[in-house]
Amino acid sequence: MSSGEPGPTLRQLGEFGMIDRLLAGRRQPPTTALGPGDDAAVVLTGDGRTVISTDMLVQGRHFRLDWSTPEDVGRKAVAQNAADIEAMGAAPTAFVVGLGAPPETLAARVSEFADAMWDEAGQIGAGIVGGDLVNCPQWVVAVTVLGDLAGGAPVLRAGARPGSVIAVAGELGYSAAGYSLWRSGIEGFNELRRRHLVPRPPYGQGRAAARAGAQAMIDVSDGLVADLGHVAKASGVGIDVSTAALAADHRALTAAADAVGVDPWSWVLSGGEDHALVAAFAGGVPAGWRVIGRVLDGPARVLVDGVEWRGYAGWQAFNSR
Repeated sequence: MSSGEPGPTLRQLGEFGMIDRLLAGRRQPPTTALGPGDDAAVVLTGDGRTVISTDMLVQGRHFRLDWSTPEDVGRKAVAQNAADIEAMGAAPTAFVVGLGAPPETLAARVSEFADAMWDEAGQIGAGIVGGDLVNCPQWVVAVTVLGDLAGGAPVLRAGARPGSVIAVAGELGYSAAGYSLWRSGIEGFNELRRRHLVPRPPYGQGRAAARAGAQAMIDVSDGLVADLGHVAKASGVGIDVSTAALAADHRALTAAADAVGVDPWSWVLSGGEDHALVAAFAGGVPAGWRVIGRVLDGPARVLVDGVEWRGYAGWQAFNSR
């Protein structure tokens, strides 16, 4: 406010006053038949099937408000959910968002969060069609996203076949590098630090992969080795990743790794939250994808240059690490 006052809090505005503020002037994409304001939203589906995914972000566990702005959190919430829909070969169409926040939270901060979500969703042709706002001791964000296959078949984790290639769209290890830099208090490397706060999934590449005949696909949320492990298990195949094919990622992270004192391969192979897409293809790969490995006949496991990866495998929600 021009007077220098911080503005009203959630307690002062109340739930419905805040919701009215958040919805004022919003426009929906054509896929939304009925947006916020009723007991439920109505979303159009192209072929009678809807792809659905959900995810949560908890303050102190998935983001820190001394590192991230509300805008960062909003963009991250949309990006990581959209990546799950892309990994199925579908287009994100609608998001439903639940936000829990303390009553003394400034309404302006919630507006910044919501504005960012609307903007990020709009970039991929989707909208925010509903949600909930509740009193909570800390920020908690719960997002459900809907997607449209547009007549195509969903791309599953199962389906990779021996002799196929493994390819990736997007960068690997950037978010993990950024997290390490934030945690160490090391200045500089602003792009890497930013990429931890706001991931950049390769929007549109999941659909491109599906059109190109991708056999199996997943987004890299827990780490390349860990997520390829899910594909290997579901498909009943082995996967061998080539570090030579990942040289660009390694090179981009080397200076930051030297500053932190870690092996950059730990970020490239085990770092999560980049939300790159990785898929198996029978032959050539679409523009924007690069081959990084191959599918093997044999037990369901992931090798790196022909041997088992001995480093940190990747994120799991209830691990202490």
